[in-house]
Amino acid sequence: MRLSIVHRTAYHYDAAISFGIQYLRLTPYANASQRAIRWNIEAPGTLTRWVDAFGNQCDTLILDRPGERIEIAAEGEVETSDTAGVLPDEQGTVPVETYLRPTPLTAADEAIADFAAPFADAVAADRLDAVHRISAAIRDRIDYREGSTDVQSSASEALQSGVGVCQDHSHVFIAVCRALGIPARYVGGYLHVPEQHEPATAGHAWAAAWVDGLGWVSFDVANRTCGTECYVGTAIGLDYESACPIRGVREGGEEGERLTVSVRVEERRRRGAS
Repeated sequence: MRLSIVHRTAYHYDAAISFGIQYLRLTPYANASQRAIRWNIEAPGTLTRWVDAFGNQCDTLILDRPGERIEIAAEGEVETSDTAGVLPDEQGTVPVETYLRPTPLTAADEAIADFAAPFADAVAADRLDAVHRISAAIRDRIDYREGSTDVQSSASEALQSGVGVCQDHSHVFIAVCRALGIPARYVGGYLHVPEQHEPATAGHAWAAAWVDGLGWVSFDVANRTCGTECYVGTAIGLDYESACPIRGVREGGEEGERLTVSVRVEERRRRGAS
């Protein structure tokens, strides 16, 4: 599948900012399931490309001109393949065991440990089947509700409240897997929904668990599915904090900040296709 993606992020300030630095993780990585045919980022400043510890293509944006509006536009085309949600370990990235490390957003408290405990025997018997069961159980436990959490909400908070968004489903899945000794990682990116006609107001998030002898198996817990050719990843990490699309600091603009995001993902038909 060939997907056309346009992702626009605009910051509006009541008073001009004087300086800012932002880290961008907006460029699709290359692996067995996807490759960027073309990709471009436009922003009102200086961009410097680098690769982080997880192998993500990143850009540092330096904003040194005063302004009351910052717009970052990432767009291009990505060719995807359906690998049934399975990816081998990528060479040159951190060891798989790194993804056992808890973070503030994925730490396993007593409630998460209690939720994970009934799956211990299943993990020992058949890890692949077990992680499928874990994904389904989390979705049964946590309803999808937009606006119910924010980017600082932890896995334990989402499990306790019983509501969340794709980011929360992913954090809980990661926390449960790690509590059971299964390496698990966070993935940020885009999802093509054929019947969606209006632009989304955010990107998408899912998770992946390591299965020995198979590789990374992706789970979109919120949508009760594994990865398909409709998914495009831009960043992997231990949690949202290490895979978020944009983060940074600024000087000025303290009087107010308003953020608008527009994400459009469409299938691009090849010439001659019916």
